[in-house]
This record gives sequence, C-alpha cells and structure tokens, in this order.
Amino acid sequence: QVQRVESGGGVVQTGDSLRRSCAAAGDNFRRYTMGWFRQAPGKEREFVATISRSGISTNYADSLKGRFTISRDNDKNMVYLQMNSLKPEDTAVYYCAADRTFGLGSMIHEYDYWGQGTQVTVSS
Repeated sequence: QVQRVESGGGVVQTGDSLRRSCAAAGDNFRRYTMGWFRQAPGKEREFVATISRSGISTNYADSLKGRFTISRDNDKNMVYLQMNSLKPEDTAVYYCAADRTFGLGSMIHEYDYWGQGTQVTVSS
C-alpha cells in the first residue's frame, strides 16, 4: 500500500506558478501509476494528469495541456505537479492518487489510493 502526503498548497496570484508535491511512503512506489485530480467548490472531482511507472509517459486533461506538468522521482518516492500561468478557475483542492495498473487512466475509480488533498487558491 502507498501512503501519500501532499504539500505545496497555498494562495497565489493570477499568473503565478506553483509546484505541488506528493510524498509516497510504502513499498514499491515504482509499481504505481501516479495521478493528480482536483475538486473545485461545488463541482465534481476531475482529472488533471497522470504519469506512468517509469515516468516516460504522461497524460493530461485537454484544458490543462501546456500549463501543467506532471513528473516523478522514483528514487525519492515523489510525484510533482508544476502549475504555471495559474488562473482563478484553477482554485481547487488538489489530490494525488496511485493506481496499481499500467494504465494512464483519467477516471477516479481507476485509482486505488488517495492523498488527503491540499487547497490551492488563485486570487484575481
């Protein structure tokens, strides 16, 4: 089982950048596809990005391509989400998640373990 501790939340201004980090404790981090999701107030949780076990392959929500970048460091058991040119509509609780399969899935039910989520607020 992979346990996740997230950091890198906070309040930023429109146009700023922010990097979210997720530290995974437990065995075999390299065996998990990792993903990021977010949930804005009053909305359903939505897919942001995912990265393969090796870190070679990635998949993004269409609306976020070019602004957000997912990466991982398997030696440190870390996964990151670099967010650039932030907008007020990026305000949400951001969650990291782990998937035991090989797929680069975008569906919530495909992920087995979830972090506690941290708030990111983008002010205009």
